[in-house]
Amino acid sequence: MKDAEENNNYRIAVPLAFENVFSHFYFAENKTDLPITKTLLPSFQTILVFNFGSRAFLKSEQNNILEVEKCLVLGPIKQAFDYTLDPGSEILVANFKEDAFYRFFGNVLFDALPIHPDALIQKNCFTTLWEELKEIANTKDRVNYILEFCKPYLREQNTIISLLSDFKEDNLNPIKAIASKINQSERNIQLNQKKFFGYTVKEVNRYERFLKAVEVIQKNAVGSIITDWITVVDQCGYYDQSQLIHDFKYYMNISPTKFLKFQNDICSSKAD
Repeated sequence: MKDAEENNNYRIAVPLAFENVFSHFYFAENKTDLPITKTLLPSFQTILVFNFGSRAFLKSEQNNILEVEKCLVLGPIKQAFDYTLDPGSEILVANFKEDAFYRFFGNVLFDALPIHPDALIQKNCFTTLWEELKEIANTKDRVNYILEFCKPYLREQNTIISLLSDFKEDNLNPIKAIASKINQSERNIQLNQKKFFGYTVKEVNRYERFLKAVEVIQKNAVGSIITDWITVVDQCGYYDQSQLIHDFKYYMNISPTKFLKFQNDICSSKAD
């Protein structure tokens, strides 16, 4: 278990009172003598990253390098990116759920991300919060401190967003169904979805199809089952194998077979 101790990383669940704000928190640290690089799967969530140790870096598909100094907000994460933890790095990541990022930061353009969160609210709240968190040794206590910090800032969901968030009818188009239910135009529902969530229903449906393929491949890998790509295509609703490959190239810039090979270097920010 030496490797697990040196590469300590785990998820932290949130209390029921915050389950519509954060899906979970994620902690990772590097206690080795060498940098550790992982690939983070797209999650369509917006994340807030705190760095309490030495340097941590993010690298986009376009090879743009971004250093996480104290705190950084980015997303929604629609494509995979690499992150590197230098020896002594220690990060804590808050994963915003659905429209919670907008409810917290207000009228923010998602296209402006990544950015230091203080720039979004034009105050030094997060720099101060980082300094206070750094003095707290226990990770769970840090999470509780962040949750208390959030309470005064969260806005209520509006009616349209509540309906979108709670929509469970897989066989229905949520935009059409909600527009009909509240007697508004489909265009207005679409605009609200994009504004508050940072993505469209069409985008997230494509992502969920890709995620289903990832889960099938990972399940096969865990069970030492040889992956039949035709079966994956059929199970996940793809037209053909080329469409499956296209989605893997789009989201991760690698083929499905390479994804299968590099399982140990890939992680997901989605809650279990």
